[in-house]
Amino acid sequence: MLKDPFVRTARAAVMACALGGALLVAGCGKQQPAFQNVDITGNTQFAGNFSLPDTAGKIRTLADYKGKVVVLFFGYTHCPDVCPTTMAELSQALQQLGPEDAKRVQVLFVTVDPERDTPALLAQYVPAFNPTFVGLRPADQAQLTKLTKDFRVYYAKVPGKTADSYTLDHTAASYVFDTDGKLRLFARDGQGATPWVHDIKLLLD
Repeated sequence: MLKDPFVRTARAAVMACALGGALLVAGCGKQQPAFQNVDITGNTQFAGNFSLPDTAGKIRTLADYKGKVVVLFFGYTHCPDVCPTTMAELSQALQQLGPEDAKRVQVLFVTVDPERDTPALLAQYVPAFNPTFVGLRPADQAQLTKLTKDFRVYYAKVPGKTADSYTLDHTAASYVFDTDGKLRLFARDGQGATPWVHDIKLLLD
């Protein structure tokens, strides 16, 4: 796979640095939680909600997870590296948080490859990492385009040897909402469980 995952990781790092710099300037003089990921509280460049069908066809929005920290993760089931690694790390993070705190966290896996990621495939793939994880699938290309534009998520096909063996170069990051449904963090993928545990605890407190 050409430039994958280096390109994705580099793009996410550049985006995170740019966001971090802007927020440091904007937040001077204010006491902010010591997050290990990029604090994007109050940033209006990203959407503050979503409306997507889950694998059973039910439309899901942030309101469905009121009172929980929500991790919105963009990926695809054929991803060979960053996606499964991050999903496994999120599962480890929930285990380390303990059962009571873990109940107050919802991980949502949003596919950027609905062409191959059928509801049935997502329903099998996503809960394999943790039974509480939920898969979301844009209903059509128009919804995927709008969603990724709203959240400033980059994705593009990288051709394979056959028409259906392509990979996807995509933004290697997740978005984290607090228990009030406010967007708070831009979290880099593939970082290990520790930063997740640290920042989720701050949001739960």
